[in-house]
Amino acid sequence: MKDCCCCCVCVCVCCAVEGSVFTFVNKCGETVWPGILSNAGSPQLESTGFELPVASSRSFQAPTGWSGRFWARTGCSASAVGGGAWSCATGDCGSGQVECNGAGAAPPATLAEFTLAPSSAGRDFYDVSLVDGYNLPMVVEASAGACAATGCVVDLNRMCPAELRAAEGEACRSACEAFGTPEYCCSGAFASPATCQPSAYSQMFKAACPKSYSYAFDDPTSTFTCAGGADYTITFCPESAPRSSTPYTTATSTPAATGGLMLEDESWLASMATGDANTARRAGPFLHQSPNLKRESKSRFGLDSRHEPIDHFEEAASYIIASRATM
Repeated sequence: MKDCCCCCVCVCVCCAVEGSVFTFVNKCGETVWPGILSNAGSPQLESTGFELPVASSRSFQAPTGWSGRFWARTGCSASAVGGGAWSCATGDCGSGQVECNGAGAAPPATLAEFTLAPSSAGRDFYDVSLVDGYNLPMVVEASAGACAATGCVVDLNRMCPAELRAAEGEACRSACEAFGTPEYCCSGAFASPATCQPSAYSQMFKAACPKSYSYAFDDPTSTFTCAGGADYTITFCPESAPRSSTPYTTATSTPAATGGLMLEDESWLASMATGDANTARRAGPFLHQSPNLKRESKSRFGLDSRHEPIDHFEEAASYIIASRATM
């Protein structure tokens, strides 16, 4: 009996696995298909893509030192023609299957990026990035209580300028993806923090999601760290931000005076550009939130989407509207 017990203890110790557990939670009103891409030199996880039904979760173990990214694909189905190829409306990895098999997301897509510590004595690094655009709200929370949550709880599809909209309003492109110029892409002569400054577009997205990467050199306010060995939960469409592609609307005047007439999305942008700060404060999607949403996003996730002076947005909105005339 002594020999047997010793053997059992040995097996338990040998089987201990270091690393992190990633748990994916779907709080969207529809099924999503998360994709997983390991960086070069990191092993492939148990899956590279899977179905995640509404109100379900799934977990995967990642070894120490692993690095890679996660995202959610939406609107996925097999085509009725062309041999039944499988594809997604947003975040598609082009594999033609549920598994992405080493392929990344086609932009626009909201990304969660991780670099795990090589040992429990090191530090993990993580962020939520909008550099490749946005397709749905996402929050990353660490199991260690002292580590910050990050993400974007706002539905950016509802505030997306017309020139950035993609997938029939189900996603919002980055300015780099939309226009492809070095200034927006931080490339060529603009490939350094000193020469590539945030654009009016990225500033608006930063105001909506202060802890997310809004452009390539947004590191100081967007990269977070936690003690090695922490576990992480990635939540798609957290409860504070139900996913919807319906454009934001605001009343032009009281319903009694107009018979309930509503002004379509982008009135908030025009209001900021014309100096109507009161309307902009009421209508701006990243400023107009219910008290419950503000409390939820701030208390649970630490992601307060409010931004201080409206003047900053008036200037940015003026620039965007003026730019449209030359596009």
